[in-house]
Amino acid sequence: MLEELKGIFASVFGEKEGLRFFFAPGRVNLIGEHTDYNGGHVFPCALTMGTYAAVAERNDGVVRMYSDNFKDAGIKECSLDDIRYQKEDDWANYPKGVIYEFQQRGYSVPHGFDIVFSGNIPNGAGLSSSASIELLMGVVLQSYFHPEVDALELVKMAQHAENTFIGVNCGIMDQFAIGMGKKHHAMLLNCDTLDYEYSKLDVSGLALVIANTNKKRTLADSSYNTRRQECNDALLDLQKALDIVSLGDIKPSDFDANSGLIQNETNRRRAKHAVYENHRAIKTAHMFKENNIDEIGLLMKESHLSLKDDYEVTCPELDELVFAAWEHEGVIGSRMTGAGFGGCTISIVKDAFVDDFIQKVGDRYQEKTGLKADFYVADIGEGARELKGE
Repeated sequence: MLEELKGIFASVFGEKEGLRFFFAPGRVNLIGEHTDYNGGHVFPCALTMGTYAAVAERNDGVVRMYSDNFKDAGIKECSLDDIRYQKEDDWANYPKGVIYEFQQRGYSVPHGFDIVFSGNIPNGAGLSSSASIELLMGVVLQSYFHPEVDALELVKMAQHAENTFIGVNCGIMDQFAIGMGKKHHAMLLNCDTLDYEYSKLDVSGLALVIANTNKKRTLADSSYNTRRQECNDALLDLQKALDIVSLGDIKPSDFDANSGLIQNETNRRRAKHAVYENHRAIKTAHMFKENNIDEIGLLMKESHLSLKDDYEVTCPELDELVFAAWEHEGVIGSRMTGAGFGGCTISIVKDAFVDDFIQKVGDRYQEKTGLKADFYVADIGEGARELKGE
């Protein structure tokens, strides 16, 4: 991959000395969906697929960026003296936002650079290509100019850049999983306190299979903001009687006893999902420690049904993939993963059945929807970093 990246760089910017290489993974969330902005827990892991970069320093204040994934967009250029969001810059606004965030926090970026990006995360799949490129740029700036900035601060900076520069009010899960990933481990993260613990995924004899619906996600942004507002409204109702800061503060039993405080029935269902999903994420991490795979499968099923019926962020395509997976003899568990309205599912499949699973689930999905799903057997890897001798 690095030789290929070196060749792309040479063709775009010419041969340059001192080329350095970087990588930031994508991420998949095993369980704990739409809990991050509700002060709850998530259970994601970093993937071995992700975004690569080749970088060469310049002696002026110009940054030139090129993505091999968006060849037609050409080179995007900006001055370090004038970093602004510009709609026509499209994908390049994500790395620009991180540069701007460094500057706003008082970290100098003394000179520019040429950078080529190339990723193997499927666009629009919900595996966090945007957070991947954000953390990638963060690690580049850290490595060249500010080694004192630690990984957790990079994570916070990348999230803040997406919130303020890009204008997407995302939680911290994506950036955290990508910045703090650990090989063969998922992480149970409290999105309110940022307390976290790694959980070794001892899944010998099992495979994590990601299936991409290849459905264009048309409702995700507007509906995401709506769900956030509905949860906030439910929280305000609960706070009239309960001393809580977020929905993540409530146990399922306490929610059941007080759910009548929530006046709006839709808001009540949204809050129910957030509370119960938080509990499922915590329980799943414990089940992995106990190697209770069957219980994990049941929790994944409960998660998907809650996302479908209470949170209403699935779609017919996601449901078809999951329902087909549930009926396959080699499947331990399956659910949608990501924001919803398209994107991906995550399934735990017995190794001996992976090929058959991909064939049969793919055939049924295409027959039912007319779309062809893409499947990836996931490997869990390290977080964002400079590539030195890898």
